[in-house]
Amino acid sequence: MGAVFALIDANNFYVSCEQVFDPKLVGRPVIILSNNDGCVISRSPEARRLGIRMGAPLFEIEQLIHAHNVQVYSSNYALYGDMSQRLMAVLQEFTPEVEIYSIDEAFINLVGIRSESHQALGRIIQERVYKHTCVPVTVGIGETKTLAKVANHIAKKSERAAGVLDLTRSRYQEEALRRTPVEEVWGIGPAYSKLLRERGINTALELRDVDTGWARKMMTVTGARIVMELRGVSCLPLEVCPRPRKSVSVTRSFPVAIENLDEIREAVAVFTSRAAEKLRHDQLAASAITVFVETSRFVEGPQHHADSATLELLYPSDNTQELLQHALEALGRIFRRGFEYRRAGVLLSGLVPAGELTRRLFDCETLEKYRRVMPVVDQLNAKYGRGTVRFAVARPGGRWKTKALRSSPHYTTRLTDIPLLQ
Repeated sequence: MGAVFALIDANNFYVSCEQVFDPKLVGRPVIILSNNDGCVISRSPEARRLGIRMGAPLFEIEQLIHAHNVQVYSSNYALYGDMSQRLMAVLQEFTPEVEIYSIDEAFINLVGIRSESHQALGRIIQERVYKHTCVPVTVGIGETKTLAKVANHIAKKSERAAGVLDLTRSRYQEEALRRTPVEEVWGIGPAYSKLLRERGINTALELRDVDTGWARKMMTVTGARIVMELRGVSCLPLEVCPRPRKSVSVTRSFPVAIENLDEIREAVAVFTSRAAEKLRHDQLAASAITVFVETSRFVEGPQHHADSATLELLYPSDNTQELLQHALEALGRIFRRGFEYRRAGVLLSGLVPAGELTRRLFDCETLEKYRRVMPVVDQLNAKYGRGTVRFAVARPGGRWKTKALRSSPHYTTRLTDIPLLQ
């Protein structure tokens, strides 16, 4: 028997995480905002019915928010990330074959898991996830990952399915594909969608029935794979082991315009420190560092868009102190006075395993001391809060810090925020 895939997708995940710890939000219109409280990135069904669209800027819907008492929250990524780990841990109780596709989605292989049917197993997964996390999920099941995506998409909208739909060798599979617009098929982006609709291919069923040679010619091997997946031929295996990182980046938009070099230096230093921490977590080292700064194209005044500088490191490094020196040097090359900067970022690239670094001819002993110190710094910051131990230049809390005026408590990751029974 071939693989049978299930896609488990958390419903309105960010909103659901907030509702777990504040049940009064259930049944009410709720929205979650992006960094700096800019636009809507998650919404409850009640907010959707009010006409609040994804990506809507906050200032455009303020009247609607006041008129309908919409509950508004800043993004609480510490909470969402922790809840995601709990959800994935529940799935791993069923099988080790779990592909974490995103913060709120995962594919699993159902073959070998004992149950009376795939539909019953999907219901068990749904109920167990809710029991352990209180996060509602939808389960779509199919012979391929693409068909599991189609099943999940329909299960979200179908009252009859109640959040679980099995399309494996189902007599309803063809009807499900007929009801699925071509742009909803996994892997069909705006460009391919436009191409297909111009040629009269409007549904997943019509895409399934195209000639594979034509699909390969018009949409490369990716398109041919999508067609075969819709026919029930699995071309996309589970990726249980995450692909190795090619780069690490930390970028932020500023809530206010920054003209002062010292403040930009603080921001870049904090971003570099965070990026270096990610490197060490994944046991990697960087061979190059890129720093960029840019103004906002939406305001009047001098413009300075995405100017960047890249420095190649003589030796790959995961040492914050060494990366900071290069980052600040790169910033000095691109910073210009008289500009109002609204965004900056740091990108570490050319990643190699940290355990395979070449010994250096000079300053090797000093650098080895730093390499032994940095993991201890990471442990202290993990225990007592980020920035507890830091380099002086990486001063947190400046005007450049991301605005989150409506953030909920860090219920699961901060001891002082743990809910208490009254």
